Amino acid sequence: MKVISVPSPLSLWTAVHSVGVFNVAGSFVALWAFIRVLRVRRWRLKTTQLRGPPRTSFIYGVSHDLASSEDSGGMYERWATEYGVAYMIPSVLGQTRIVLCDPRAIAHFYARETWTYVQTPLSLAFLETSIGRGLLWSEGEDHRRQRKALTPAFSNAAIRKLTSVFYDSAYKAKGAWDTAIESSKDGDAVIEVQNWMNHISLDTIGIAGFSHDFGSLDGKRASVTDVFDTFGANQRASAVNRIFILLASAFPIIIKMPTKRTNLFKKLSVTMGEISNDLLIQSRREKDVNMSERDEEKSIIGLLIKSEGQDAELHMSEEEVMAQMKVLLLAGYETTSISLTWALIELSRHPRCPNQPER
Repeated sequence: MKVISVPSPLSLWTAVHSVGVFNVAGSFVALWAFIRVLRVRRWRLKTTQLRGPPRTSFIYGVSHDLASSEDSGGMYERWATEYGVAYMIPSVLGQTRIVLCDPRAIAHFYARETWTYVQTPLSLAFLETSIGRGLLWSEGEDHRRQRKALTPAFSNAAIRKLTSVFYDSAYKAKGAWDTAIESSKDGDAVIEVQNWMNHISLDTIGIAGFSHDFGSLDGKRASVTDVFDTFGANQRASAVNRIFILLASAFPIIIKMPTKRTNLFKKLSVTMGEISNDLLIQSRREKDVNMSERDEEKSIIGLLIKSEGQDAELHMSEEEVMAQMKVLLLAGYETTSISLTWALIELSRHPRCPNQPER
């Protein structure tokens, strides 16, 4: 006697539905891959092909090598020596990236062509999540308007008036270094220069830009400093996070997913937003007492407050004003300090000016 099992209507529907979903998903992936290949081929036919390192992975290009390297900067330098100051590197899923090492080309890219050179969807999503829709995020007319509104604060005359602020911060650091050296045995002290440059940069941008002293050089801990340090300690991402970041370059929507790293960026944004809001409120209260109208028009905080007015020629929304302050805080902590650190390295290697006679 044979027993024949007849599947229920529900199980049949589940099987058919699963196969249908799989076919739709497969068709979508195949169509997406086909469009990507067509775009890459069309792009290669219309653009000049630059030299560059060979692709080491079909999926990741050389991105995985860079992410897992102990010295990714050294890799870029070696490629620049071998392929020139402008070269191309293979990226995720057939994409490519152009690397510029020529200062004039970089200046042209960042300063002169805000309409021609646009950011990738990943960059826009990352910037919006971390610092908002400010100067670094904006493009085209929005970028021109925001940049023009802030330009007076960065003129030679405006910066020259802030020389005393830079001197004060530098001499504070020098005094602390002298004390550390004198109190050490045989004058042999280890000084974490990068850490001190962070303090100098943060205090300087606080006083010069927002008329606020964070007191970082005096040993005070600002909440933004804690977040920056936490973020720096997590720069060595795990293998899973590296893959997550690499895939996000092809699918930017991934960056919106809640992960440890994206949550850290959100925390950074919230903390900088709280500090920026406090500084704005404080500056609005004190602007009539601490600065004349003429000085206000050329200070960063003064220009930002002025741009908030609805009748301002270069009006910025509250969201844009907050984003500018986040950018300045971020730049005033580590980005500027890295440049100062490299400047000190070069001065230590070449303590005598080229035209200065030997004594």
